[in-house]
Amino acid sequence: MSGIEDTGPAFHTEGVTKVYGAGASRVDALRGVNVDIPCGEIIVLLGASGSGKSTLLNILGGLDRPSAGRVYFFGREITAMNDAELTRYRREHVGFVFQFYNLMPSLTALENVELVTEIADDPMAPREALALVGLDQRAHHFPAQLSGGEQQRVAIARAVAKRPTVLFCDEPTGALDSATGRAVLRVLQDVNEQLGTTVMIITHAAATAEMAGLGAVFMGLTFVVFVIYGLFAAAARDAVLQSPRVMTWARRTFAASFAGLGLKLALERA
Repeated sequence: MSGIEDTGPAFHTEGVTKVYGAGASRVDALRGVNVDIPCGEIIVLLGASGSGKSTLLNILGGLDRPSAGRVYFFGREITAMNDAELTRYRREHVGFVFQFYNLMPSLTALENVELVTEIADDPMAPREALALVGLDQRAHHFPAQLSGGEQQRVAIARAVAKRPTVLFCDEPTGALDSATGRAVLRVLQDVNEQLGTTVMIITHAAATAEMAGLGAVFMGLTFVVFVIYGLFAAAARDAVLQSPRVMTWARRTFAASFAGLGLKLALERA
């Protein structure tokens, strides 16, 4: 899969569902998701644990397949790809950053980044990728010699070194303190601004200082997608992300009122 046109949404989904188990153990992780993910933006998938955020990310990233529905990446249906085509899609277009850094402990920061550049078609120079995240002076340090925030920044450098079209970040600050987490989020903002990468960040809707910090970093820059038990609704691009104060079910409608945002969502259940 090569050569994409940066027009229209990066991702478009139609009726995407994901079901685990059957009978009494059945879990509907996604319930008919219809959403457009804009190109070149920072997108936050915001929702409680178990709401379906990681499930959607894994499907968009080609790591998993939906039970039903279709997913398009710049107009090409990735849900119709075979395993070899999905592997090429991930290799050419997708970068992943996870909560735990998954660095090779016996390799230096530079060597960890080089692992990806050796198999990419048009990679950045490994030192350039480290410089982008502010770690060019730590290139020859091993993971055990780096702080948690520095290890996460190496993981980001490794992910962006192959110049992905989209960068998926699953709770990238979950193992970090709030100050370090904000620094990592600013690195992701730099990746978006300097490389034009579509950045999707998963986080959970808990009333924590970290969430307020996320809003402060991305104020006016973020497209927010609210995730509620497998259902999705999008907020305006200029929304100021803050922690939810009120989340209540009312018959078949979920209403969310966000403090300091003045935003009310009505999301009809499938």
